Amino acid sequence: MSNAIQPVKLALGADFLTAFSRLPQKQQRKVREFLDKFTASPDATGLNYEKIRGARDPNLRSVRIDQDYRGIVLKPQHGNVHVVLWVDKHDDAYHWAERRTCAIHPGTGTMQVVLTAEAAAESLEEKPPAPTPQPAPPRGLFDAHLDADLLSLGIPETLLVHVREVRTESSLDRLEGILPREAFEGVFLLAAGYSLAEARSELGIAKAASIDTEDFAAAVEREGTKRQFIVITDAAEMESILAAPLEQWRVFLHPSQRRLVELNANGPMRVLGSAGTGKTVVAMHRAAWLARHVCKPEQKVLFTTFTRNLATDISTHLKKICSREEWERIEVINLDAWVRRFLEKQQFHLRLTFEDASSEDLWTKAIQLAGEVPFPANFIRDEWDNVIQGQGIESWEAYMTVSRVGRNRRLNRQERLQLWPIFQEYRAMLTERGLCEPPDAFRAASRLIRQRNVAFPYRSVIVDEAQDFGNEAFRLIRTLVPTGENDLFIVGDAHQRIYGHQVVLSRCGIDIRGRGRKLRINYRTTEELKNWATGLLKGLSFDDLDAGTDEADGVRSLVHGEPPVIKTCSSQAAAAKEACAHIKALIGNGASPEGICFVARTHRELQSYENHLKQVCTKLHEIKRSEADDSSKPGLRLATIHRVKGLEFDHVVIADKLKNLEPSATPRDSAHQERALLYVAATRARHSLLVCRVKAD
Repeated sequence: MSNAIQPVKLALGADFLTAFSRLPQKQQRKVREFLDKFTASPDATGLNYEKIRGARDPNLRSVRIDQDYRGIVLKPQHGNVHVVLWVDKHDDAYHWAERRTCAIHPGTGTMQVVLTAEAAAESLEEKPPAPTPQPAPPRGLFDAHLDADLLSLGIPETLLVHVREVRTESSLDRLEGILPREAFEGVFLLAAGYSLAEARSELGIAKAASIDTEDFAAAVEREGTKRQFIVITDAAEMESILAAPLEQWRVFLHPSQRRLVELNANGPMRVLGSAGTGKTVVAMHRAAWLARHVCKPEQKVLFTTFTRNLATDISTHLKKICSREEWERIEVINLDAWVRRFLEKQQFHLRLTFEDASSEDLWTKAIQLAGEVPFPANFIRDEWDNVIQGQGIESWEAYMTVSRVGRNRRLNRQERLQLWPIFQEYRAMLTERGLCEPPDAFRAASRLIRQRNVAFPYRSVIVDEAQDFGNEAFRLIRTLVPTGENDLFIVGDAHQRIYGHQVVLSRCGIDIRGRGRKLRINYRTTEELKNWATGLLKGLSFDDLDAGTDEADGVRSLVHGEPPVIKTCSSQAAAAKEACAHIKALIGNGASPEGICFVARTHRELQSYENHLKQVCTKLHEIKRSEADDSSKPGLRLATIHRVKGLEFDHVVIADKLKNLEPSATPRDSAHQERALLYVAATRARHSLLVCRVKAD
């Protein structure tokens, strides 16, 4: 078949989108005009394809954007594929093309943009030496691996010599600027202790059949290629991508993520992953994929999460990756709001207690009515939350036999007999006042669904931030969609639990055996910040949302940076001074105020810092509870330590009266939540973190 009648494949590269984002608006408009013509007819004579003198790759061409700017396009002789790789000023664009080739790796079949050997050597020479050089060991870091092993990870043969020269893990970072992304990740994982098979599995590299290194049409469709290149199907898709060129999470997925997004599962799936591994990104793409490929026109995907603000953020982002038809098949709502809406439709009117402060008074009255009991109030409340509500106890007989594993104090029959009337009284007062705790609401909704045989249009349910849901929530979720293929997709991380209590999915009718997965590559936080944040959790045990445990070990960040700066401040004023000096330095070094977030415990505390912060940044933008962060609004970001969950910034500054941060073996003491809160806030930072720890009064 001749090229003239083959369907043309048009693709954009991730590097092009980065370059496009840096252009002045005038040139961006001209690039869009070029791409409109390019999409309509990529072989039109008016596109002015020109060979690049001095380029090593004969398949690269320049295209004219205007008098001063040029685009670089891959236009191979075979396959009728056209890929936009770069855009820049005329001389800079040509220089970029002269230093690179676009090739298909013979081992992985992935299309790669590769530095020439001379350009790679030049780049390495320009790198400054490590700040604290150490004597190099006599052997290379990868001496234990054959050349064939390293090449199988996607390393171009021309750059293998530079991999062999690496002697220490600290010098490994120098390869990031010269190796293709998959190749750098491969050697990074080997250095981190992964076996060759584990690294290949994490990168989604299968044992390939014979690879045709000239067949670019096949290469752009491979899983490994899709993490750096996207095939464009129409002009609307092109415009959507160009509207937010730096939001590349919308377009490119790591193979380990894409496998989860596109997996046809024969039952519920559970995906674990520490902060920064892309769990929510996977969940959102999963929702879009299900709406596109699994849902019938009358069916929907329910995407639920714990808090209203996270649901708002997710809804905003999901719209960016869905077509109008797909978006109409997705419902995003936090579970409390869903339950309240459902109960009202069923003429079951209750107010959830977190909306009514009077529930605190009810506890005081219930304990007082019981007379003298040998238990402190906080123990009674914890017993209610963890045992009564946590395990759905509604009768005295059930309380007598329920397991209390994980509670610090044993209770005999007589002691339970003393506690039960308090729980009864509290529940009676709630009912009398028309109040309802969320677990009771979930339980009531589940009961009504079964009794009235209520049917929903949901084909699948996706649960984000699953660690903050309790057992009753998951029992309800199980009733919303029939058991079967692609029914439940649950993502979470117990290390980030700041609201709920340990859940065991199998006790909620959710069987994930054989369908548990874990994301292990951190794309957000530097290794230094990740290690410090993980260290906060030392001594604590974390569950896997089922009957097992989840270790933080084995997760790796692919970027390095400066360690966090921790300041102990005598007062709030001293913390404000430290924070302002730090933020001023960041902005002075070119940081955007919109990429910096100042975090405090409460809205009131944020307000107390505002006058100080206005001295270094006149525009401040507080991220509200029920609103998504609007990136178009200028100013330094402010957020509470709870609201910042689910967001990410280049730089984070935390100022708070942090206490109880020393390692503790107690699994559910006050230190647990304090450290979990700080862990969540700290892992929002991509590049730098300042913690101003204010001494408690």
